[in-house]
Amino acid sequence: MSEKFSDYLFAKMGPPNVASAVHGTELPPKTTERSDAPLEELTGYRKWLSDNLMLLVTLSGVLLGVILGLSLRPLHLHGDSIMLISYPGELFMRVLKLMILPLVISSLIAGSASLNAKMNGKIALRTLVYFASTSFFNAALGIALVMLIHPGNPDLHNADDRSTDKKAVNLLDSLLDLGRNVFPDNLFQASIQQAHTVYLPKPSILHNFNESLLNDTAALLTGSLEAQRQQLEEVEEVVLVRDVQYRSGTNTLGIVFFCLVFGTFLGTIGQKGQVVVDFFAAVFEVIMKMVTCVMWLTPVGISSVIAGKILSVDNLSLVMAQLIWFIITVAIGVIIYQLVVMQAIYFVFVRRNPFKFYAGLIQAMLTAFATASTAAALPITFRCMNEKLRVDARITRFVLPIGCNINMDGTALYIAVASIFVAQMSGMALGCGELLTVLLTSTAASMSSASVPSAALVLLLVVLSAIDAPVQDVTLLFAVDWFVDRIRTTNNMLGDCYAAAVVEELSRKELMALDAAGVNYQDLPAGTPNGNGLHEGQTELETTSNKCVMTDSVVVDMSAVMNNVNLQQEHSNNNRRV
Repeated sequence: MSEKFSDYLFAKMGPPNVASAVHGTELPPKTTERSDAPLEELTGYRKWLSDNLMLLVTLSGVLLGVILGLSLRPLHLHGDSIMLISYPGELFMRVLKLMILPLVISSLIAGSASLNAKMNGKIALRTLVYFASTSFFNAALGIALVMLIHPGNPDLHNADDRSTDKKAVNLLDSLLDLGRNVFPDNLFQASIQQAHTVYLPKPSILHNFNESLLNDTAALLTGSLEAQRQQLEEVEEVVLVRDVQYRSGTNTLGIVFFCLVFGTFLGTIGQKGQVVVDFFAAVFEVIMKMVTCVMWLTPVGISSVIAGKILSVDNLSLVMAQLIWFIITVAIGVIIYQLVVMQAIYFVFVRRNPFKFYAGLIQAMLTAFATASTAAALPITFRCMNEKLRVDARITRFVLPIGCNINMDGTALYIAVASIFVAQMSGMALGCGELLTVLLTSTAASMSSASVPSAALVLLLVVLSAIDAPVQDVTLLFAVDWFVDRIRTTNNMLGDCYAAAVVEELSRKELMALDAAGVNYQDLPAGTPNGNGLHEGQTELETTSNKCVMTDSVVVDMSAVMNNVNLQQEHSNNNRRV
C-alpha cells in the first residue's frame, strides 16, 4: 500500500526541479513514464500525411470554395444569401487580422533585440537592397510582357466615360505620405489610422464676392439676377488645395519603424532589458499557438471567402472574355518570376534545392491567394518559415514584417502591366521616356503600397497621371481585380520568404559569431545566468554570498570570434571534400 501511495505522489509531483538539480538533489522521474519504451515513428504515407496535413486542409478549402461558387452561380442567389455564404469567411479574415498587430510588434522587437545594432543595420541594408532590386525587376518584366503580348484592345474603351476634370493623386503626394506614415506623431493613433493626402475644393474670391453682391442687391436687380449668375458661374474656377487627413487602417509602416528602433536600443542595454525581450518573445509564441488553432478553421473560412467572391461578380463570363489577355499577361509574369527567377536567385545565393523550399511555402501561398492580403497570411507564413523550413527565427522576425509592408513584387508587376494596358486601350503611343517613367513610378509606388486587398488600384492612378493616361479607365479593371489581386499577392508573400532565406545566407557568418559569443540571450539554457545574473531558483542573497558578480554588459573580441568561425567553416568544407 505504501509503495502504491509513493508512486502516486511521484506521479503527481511533475518533472524534476532545475534548481534542485543545480544543488544536487534531483527528484526521481515520473513512475508513469517508461524511459526504455521506444517511440513509434511514422513511415511512408502516414509520415507524409502527418507532415502535410495543414497543406491538405488549406488546399481542400480553396477547391471547395471554387466548386461551391461555380455550382451556385446558376441559382442567381439573393444578396442576403451571398452575404450569409461569405459571413464565415469574413469572420476568418477578422481573426487573422486581429493577430497581425501583436505578431508584428512582438516579432520585430524580439528579433531586433536578439541582434546587436551593427548586425541590425547590415540585415536591414541587405533586406532593403533585395526588396528594391526585385521590385525593379518585376516592373521591368511586366513592361516587357505587356509590350510583347499587347493585351490592350481599343474597342474596350468607352469614350463617353472619359472626363479630365478630376484631380488624381500624384507621385509626390504618395512619397510624402510614405514619409508621414514612417514617422507617426502618435503611436496609438498609428494603430488605427494612417495619413494620406486629399484634394479639397476651395471657393475662389470671385465666387465669394458674387454671393455677397447677389444677397445685397437681390431686391433691386431681380430682372437681371439670373443672367449675371449664369455669366459668373461660367468663369468661376474651383481651386483644389492639398490637405493631409487620416483614414481608417493600421499604419503598419510606422509601427514597424518604431519597433525596429525600440528593439535595437533594447538589445544594447544588455541584461537590464532581458525581461522585456523575454516578454515579447513569449507574446510571439502565444500568437503562433493561436495561429495553429485558427488554421483548423481554414476549410470553412477560405472556402467561404472564395465562394462569396465568385458569387458577387455580376457577369463572370463576359468580364473574363473581355479582359482575358490582361489576366493572362499578369499570370505569365507571376509564373515566370516564381518558377524561374525566384528559384535561380535562391540557388545562386543559398546553393540548395529551390523547389523544395518552394514546396514548403505552398500552405502560406494558398492562404495569401485566398485572403488576397500579405498581412493576413503573415501568421501562417511565420509558421511555415520557422517550423517547416527551419529558417533562423532572428531573420524571419526581422525580414517578414518589413517585407509585408515594403516588398510588393507582384504589385510592381501588376501596376506596370495595368498602366500600359490602359494606355493601349486609349490608343496612346508610349515612347522610351514614358516606359522609363512607368518603370520608375511602378517601383516607387509598389514600395509605398499597403498590404491590404486591392491597394494597387489606388497606386495605379499615380502611374497613369505620370504618363498623362486617362485615369477614369481604371474602372474597367475593378471587375477582375478580385482575381488578379490574389495572383499578385502570392508573388508578394513569396518574395518576403525568399528574401529571408537569402538574407540568412548572407548573414550566416555574423549569426554564427553571435552564437559563438553567446550574445543571443533568448536561447540560454536553464542554470545559466539570467537577466538578473541569477541561476534558476537562486536568490540575490545566495548569489552575493557566493561572490557571484555579473556585469551589465558582455565584452567580446569579435575579430577573434570571426576568425574561429572562418576556421570552422574551412574545416567543415575540407571534410565534405574528403
